This record gives sequence, C-alpha cells and structure tokens, in this order.
Amino acid sequence: MTFDLSGHNALVTGASRRIGIGAAICRSLANSGANVAFTSFVDYDAGMYGADKADPDLLLAELQERGADAAHLPWDLESADQLPLLLNRAESEIGPLSILVNNAAWSTRDGWQDLTAADLDRHYSVNARATAMLSVEFCRRFQGDRGGRVINFSSGQELGAMSDELAYAMSKAAIVTFTRSLAPSVMDRGLTVNAVNPGVTDTGWITPDLQQALMPMMPAGRFGTPEDAARVVTWLASDEAQWITGQVINSEGGFIR
Repeated sequence: MTFDLSGHNALVTGASRRIGIGAAICRSLANSGANVAFTSFVDYDAGMYGADKADPDLLLAELQERGADAAHLPWDLESADQLPLLLNRAESEIGPLSILVNNAAWSTRDGWQDLTAADLDRHYSVNARATAMLSVEFCRRFQGDRGGRVINFSSGQELGAMSDELAYAMSKAAIVTFTRSLAPSVMDRGLTVNAVNPGVTDTGWITPDLQQALMPMMPAGRFGTPEDAARVVTWLASDEAQWITGQVINSEGGFIR
C-alpha cells in the first residue's frame, strides 16, 4: 500500500546514520511525496556506533534524487532554547511543517550500580524534553485544519524491564505518557499525536552475543529493519491514519519477552 504525502513538509530528528531508523523514515516520507528536513548529531553517533560523518550529506543527496525538497540540519537537541530555532530553520528550508517525527534518542547503558544524576539529565533533556517542547511548538505553529502529525518514538519500556538502561527507560516512558496526554487536546485542531515502538531493530548495534540471546524471542526468525519502522511512521503520517491518535503502536514482530 502506498500513501500520498504530496504537499506535506516533515521534520525528522535523529538521522545521522544511513542505516538507521531516522534515515529510513526520511526515505519513506520522500518516496511518498513529502519534503523532508532532518537533524543529525554525528559526534554522538560516531562515538556510539562508529557512524560515518559523511552519512547525513549522502542521505541529503538521496532525498533530493527522489525529488524531495530536503535539508540537513546538524543539531544538538539538549539545549531547550535552541528548539524553536530548529523549527524556524526547517520552515525556512522546506516551508511550513505538517509532520514532526521525534526519532532522535540519547542512549547509554547504566544499571543501578552506575546510574548518575548526569546520566538522567542528559537522557531527559534529549529524549523527553526535546520531544515535548518540539511537539508543543509544532502544534502551536500548525495552521492547517487537518493533516497535522506528531509521531514520537518509545522503546517498549513499559512492556518489560530494561534493567541495564535505567535512564533511557525512564526518559522513554515519559514520551509514552506525554503522547497519550497531548493527543486529545490538539485533535480538534487537525492534529494527531502517536508513538511507535519499533521493537528490536537491527541498525548495526546487535552484537553476535546479543543476536544469539535475542533471536529465539523473534517469531519471524529475524530482527526488525529500519524500513519496518518507517512504514508505520508513513502510515501514521497519511490521511489513512487520521482517526488514530494517542496510541502507542508496538511494531515488534511478535517479540516474546
């Protein structure tokens, strides 16, 4: 099934890596006719995943080849004061926004023995606070009578323990509560607000040991792909999902906990 997003302008956060979920979302939206601005924070991704710092520019070229007006916006989401400026920049590059995808995330492993206040603050500021403040500012600016979409990302943290990622799990849980709470208050303005839990998605972080441990929990015999998540996002961005709001879509391939 294909979706027509012609005339829509989207901002996608967190697309530093061409093999990541953010990049797949950008491609899927562009393939459906949307114009796309995306953020990157290559210093984090290069250190965390060994990402190639050229990836965002290569993604930009891909989107333009697909016929989209596209913009690459290097941005650190930790600074709350800079978030309205991010929306300003995106609008100046591709026009008024009708789709916001809060995909960017800060993630480190901690556990109860290593957790610090600084860990909590960094996860909160990038994952929860940036998602919340970008969402409400996007909603305040939206001028259409229908078709506005906010799509956030959770991680299934409410479905099972994430004992080695306490700060990450806490910040992602806040996104679920925020999504469900914001959705009804903006529905009458033509906006829907939903979240996607993509489940275990292979974006290069799954080690051989993790693969051995997790594969028995995957009924399909494979991990999720970035394209699996991107299809859900594109559907939620389309008119076909106009009656869906305040939901968390657990797109996990039947993952068995």
